[in-house]
Parts: sequence; C-alpha cells; structure tokens
Amino acid sequence: MSESEIEDGQNPGDPTDPDDSAAESELSADTRGIDQNVVRSIPITLNVEVGTTELKLKDLMAVAQGTVLELNRGVGDLMDIKVNGSVIAKGEVVTVQDNKLGVRVLEIVSPMERVRGA
Repeated sequence: MSESEIEDGQNPGDPTDPDDSAAESELSADTRGIDQNVVRSIPITLNVEVGTTELKLKDLMAVAQGTVLELNRGVGDLMDIKVNGSVIAKGEVVTVQDNKLGVRVLEIVSPMERVRGA
C-alpha cells in the first residue's frame, strides 16, 4: 500500500470503498463462492391464499358443483402472500390488464414473524 493511499484512507481491494472496482466485483459474488446471479434466477412459486376451512371427510365427499364452502376470511380482509408455504406479505386482490387478477402488496411480514409462523 502506498503512502498516498494511506493518507487518502483508501485500501486497495477494500470492499467498503465504493470507488474500488475490485471491491465491486468481490461484492457481486458471495465470499463463499455463491454466484448471486444464479441465486436470483432460481424460480419460485408465489401463492395468494384467499382463505381456509376445515371439513370432515363426509362433508368433503358431499361437495358437488355449486357447493359453497365458507372460508375463515371476511370480505375486505387481506390475503396471505406465500412462498414455499410461508407468509411473506399480505395484500389485496386487484384487477390488472386484460381483466386478470393481481395482488397489491400492502404489508411485508418481518423475517422474525416468518420464523415464528413456521
């Protein structure tokens, strides 16, 4: 390290120095060798849960076309947005282009709440 670098407070290869291109390339890949671009490209399935209910087997066997199943949610309640069965957010159903349904995210569930809920 040169004296000018010491005087400027810079350290070559210092990942905290935003002007250091070597540091930027180090930060783009995890220090354990995991390529973040590969991780970010992993497909996930996101589900929006409208509600749930519990039935006895005899009631399930009686379900036919036109049967209405009462759910545990009320009109206007927020829907659970889930990834791998864990609630990550809550939102409301909206209509988007071409009369398709979407979900507007209104609350993000904190990581600690996700762990407690699992």
